Amino acid sequence: MSSDAPAPPPAAEPLAPASPAAGLGRIGQIAVPVSDVGRAAAFYRDVLGMRFLFETPTLAFFDADGVRLMLSAPEPEAAAVPVGEDPPRAAPSWVLYFQVKELELAVRNFTARGAELERGPHFVASLPDHDLWMAFIRDSEGNVIGLMHERLR
Repeated sequence: MSSDAPAPPPAAEPLAPASPAAGLGRIGQIAVPVSDVGRAAAFYRDVLGMRFLFETPTLAFFDADGVRLMLSAPEPEAAAVPVGEDPPRAAPSWVLYFQVKELELAVRNFTARGAELERGPHFVASLPDHDLWMAFIRDSEGNVIGLMHERLR
């Protein structure tokens, strides 16, 4: 080992435990970027059967079993920023995963209503008390949606 190697940085002081009031709670809302709010809202309402809550001219809100899902059109200034600018910006990347009771039935139901099948039901992992299965569909805007099912053994 070279003697002129830099010394490691000093250890950071440990943080005091956060009080429950200062920590995170459950997820309250998830924003899904879409190019056409009306078309996307129709998909989430009519194809996925989600409960519609309310809308504004550029947003639509749904209930996802107690978590608010917000479909949002891109902000004009955000849409005008090129992806390859310096410093480079990552392209939006996310996947919503919804739990379903019967995976094969959910896939047939959603594809019959117009969802595009990205990948059919497949085994993912064997866990101590269940097997994890998933399938993937696409919404009207091309976003991937994961469907997950935990089969108890």
